[in-house]
Amino acid sequence: MTILHHFSLKNYNTFGIEAKAEQFVAVHSVSELKSILEQNKNQKKFVLGGGSNMLLTKNIEALVIHIDLKGKKIIKDNADFVWIESQAGENWHQFVLWAIDQNFGGLENMSLIPGNVGTTPVQNIGAYGTEIKDTFVSCEAINIETQEIRIFNKEECNFGYRESIFKNEVKDQYIITSVVFKLTKQNHKINTSYGDITAELAKNNITTPSLKDVSNAVITIRKSKLPDPAELGNSGSFFKNPILLKSDFEPIHQKFPEMRFFDISETEVKIPAGWLIEQSGLKGKRFGDAGIHKNQALVLVNYGNATGQEILNVSKTVQNTVFNTFGIHIEAEVNII
Repeated sequence: MTILHHFSLKNYNTFGIEAKAEQFVAVHSVSELKSILEQNKNQKKFVLGGGSNMLLTKNIEALVIHIDLKGKKIIKDNADFVWIESQAGENWHQFVLWAIDQNFGGLENMSLIPGNVGTTPVQNIGAYGTEIKDTFVSCEAINIETQEIRIFNKEECNFGYRESIFKNEVKDQYIITSVVFKLTKQNHKINTSYGDITAELAKNNITTPSLKDVSNAVITIRKSKLPDPAELGNSGSFFKNPILLKSDFEPIHQKFPEMRFFDISETEVKIPAGWLIEQSGLKGKRFGDAGIHKNQALVLVNYGNATGQEILNVSKTVQNTVFNTFGIHIEAEVNII
């Protein structure tokens, strides 16, 4: 393991932002990770996975540890379910496609989400009516200070909407090294409740969709809305969909009766942030090399040589404009570094 100095992170973040790591090392096993942590106890550390959910606004004056642990295996199964352990450095989308090829169900609605397996529980990633918590069993993590291994079960992870214990109570204390998922082997719970998926399946005359059909539909939809980070720097959805108490939402809805919303409990509604941004007149707007994507207002993009600060400034413009238009605050989903 070689520690590299003044290392460019341009190819290690999906925004394609040029930023330097003071020091950089890639680890390929838990033992390598333990060694690096032990040998650099007093050094400031920054953990890097797939680089898909962050915006770099400055150089990282720390030891950047790139988690490149690979491998997946079936740890147990029965007639109905299979338990699969995936190492943290596995590409998420490739892992989803592998599961579908084995006819293992539960992840298909989350096809084409960028990033690696190890960071999926941190955000409790989700799409089209499913979230990681629906199939998550546990994850193994290493304590950065003590190098002790700890297993976090589902309850301990305190999953919420794009939330978990790793973003709150134990933030920056652990590095996830592997994740266990429980997937279906038969009697798959096919979820086509989202209109976009229903429409895409209908377009292809599919009435009884397979796991692969749902995955293909999701991939087609995502490709039509979201730019490929390899072609146009982005990190997927930049903002969370705001959740409001119904009592707070009612006066806003009276003022804007066309506003879209979804009931998520007896007391709360979720509003699509993309709709708010689009209705604020920002979709497709460009500010130099930073901008809002023309097909999906939730996505901020780097047209070439935007700095992280420039993209952050665009995000603030979006937040301020939406608030001034609707009186609703939208939060960034992406981690601002």
